[in-house]
Amino acid sequence: MSNQNYYELYRRSCIGVSLMDALDDMISRGRMTPQLAMKILSNFDRGIAEVLASRVKATLSFKGHLDTYRFCDDVWTFLVTDVTFKFPQKDKPSISTKKVKIVSCNSKKPGEQ
Repeated sequence: MSNQNYYELYRRSCIGVSLMDALDDMISRGRMTPQLAMKILSNFDRGIAEVLASRVKATLSFKGHLDTYRFCDDVWTFLVTDVTFKFPQKDKPSISTKKVKIVSCNSKKPGEQ
């Protein structure tokens, strides 16, 4: 295992929030040290980034109105309104929503070209 840094974006996903709640509970009950919890979260960040990069092959297209965009610290953030998502499978209906926030980070690991 290396000491590379990974984005912590997925900690705000359902599974990430559940993991952090469980770790906080274990720390408050004295069953785990905060240092071990941080190591677990670091492994979660690495693991989810690697799985998404290597195993997820699904695609979709979307159309909407770009409301706001930012680029800071190698991270793009887009706020899109009136969005419609379309799936490549013909039997799946399109999905519409009023607002979507898209966060895009560099897919290369630190040190890769």
